[in-house]
Amino acid sequence: MGWVIAISLAVAIFAVLVFVLKLPRGGREFAATALLLGLSGYALQGSPKEPGSPTQPRETAASGQSALIAARQEMGDKFGQGSNYLITADALARNGQFAAAATFLNAAVKKNPNDPDLWVALGNSLVGHTGGIITPAALFAFQKAADIAPDHPGPPFFMGLALAQSGQFDQARALWQELLDRPGDPDAPWRADLTSRLARLDAFIAMQNGAGAQGAATSQDGKPPSSGPVPVEQDDPAR
Repeated sequence: MGWVIAISLAVAIFAVLVFVLKLPRGGREFAATALLLGLSGYALQGSPKEPGSPTQPRETAASGQSALIAARQEMGDKFGQGSNYLITADALARNGQFAAAATFLNAAVKKNPNDPDLWVALGNSLVGHTGGIITPAALFAFQKAADIAPDHPGPPFFMGLALAQSGQFDQARALWQELLDRPGDPDAPWRADLTSRLARLDAFIAMQNGAGAQGAATSQDGKPPSSGPVPVEQDDPAR
């Protein structure tokens, strides 16, 4: 079946070139040669009888934004009134248009400077725009949100996430632990997610510290230690 399709396509392309596009006689030989070379390559490397094996698409930074947006929404919208702005900004972020989302939110916070949810969303967009690296501008946005609404779980949660993604694990852990220790509803939906992330971060820090101690012992005597922690694969704490 694959050969039938390939030959039919080659014949159809040649017919279009000759009868529709009026390819000159000299160009016909060149076009026929190119098509024959294509069929030869298919004969050498094609495997029309092999079953297909489609792979699942990898999660991109853009698609991962859906989880972050859902996490922010779970923390409630009672802290601000900029929901209309957030709808547009979230749509831009889901499509990976972080620069556009940040520009839009920057204008939104100028009109609504006391809306912490807009500042949190701005911080997330700035982090997304830099590929997960926290910047002074993103830090300012998260801190501004925290100053406006000290009880809002969003600012420390997402600031900690950005710090973890940037490799600043101790600072991220301190923020998250402080957030978990706050009095409040123990059944708040964001607490379970944060507890899970904190556990993964602790495991990653322990693995990193174990690898560092093992490397220090090796450098002292030139031989690897006879026993010690064996690094195991862990989930990325920033995800």
